[in-house]
Amino acid sequence: MEKRINTPLKKEALEKLQAGDYVYISGVIYSARDAAHKRMYETMLDGKEIPMDLSDNIIYYLGPTPAKEGQVIGSAGPTTSSRMDKYTPLLLENGLNGMIGKGKRSKEVIDAIIKNKAVYFAAVGGAGALLSKCIKESEVIAYDDLGTEAIRKMRVEDFPVIVVIDSKGNNLYEMVENKKI
Repeated sequence: MEKRINTPLKKEALEKLQAGDYVYISGVIYSARDAAHKRMYETMLDGKEIPMDLSDNIIYYLGPTPAKEGQVIGSAGPTTSSRMDKYTPLLLENGLNGMIGKGKRSKEVIDAIIKNKAVYFAAVGGAGALLSKCIKESEVIAYDDLGTEAIRKMRVEDFPVIVVIDSKGNNLYEMVENKKI
């Protein structure tokens, strides 16, 4: 089923999403990859504030290519989500409601998604140039020293994703493997 959602991503909207839904996201999302996740995780473990409020937000596992003149952002395809698995449960416990990436997630992340009633979305790998057209504004807000892995605040319009793991733990990858869809 095709759905449209806006951020901030509230729990009530999440509960209506089901594994396999095609979703178009509009509003603000954040980008963060491996190095940024590690830094946020260590900062939180030290009891300090991270540079953004996770509550009701979505993190896109993205390290964009540099923007060409006249572009908001360069190619913006997803990176492999499992590289963030070590850090994800803590971020979900602190209010993160959604993640966008590609690939499977660990059992610990799936359990944290269910516990925190969050959602894992997949974006199409290899379609970074097309996905970048949905990003209307992009601003580095933290960890500028990480280059393309810095945290960005981005405004997106009709950003296309697929619900892979819904808030109840239904997993599109397992459904396909078990031929349930």
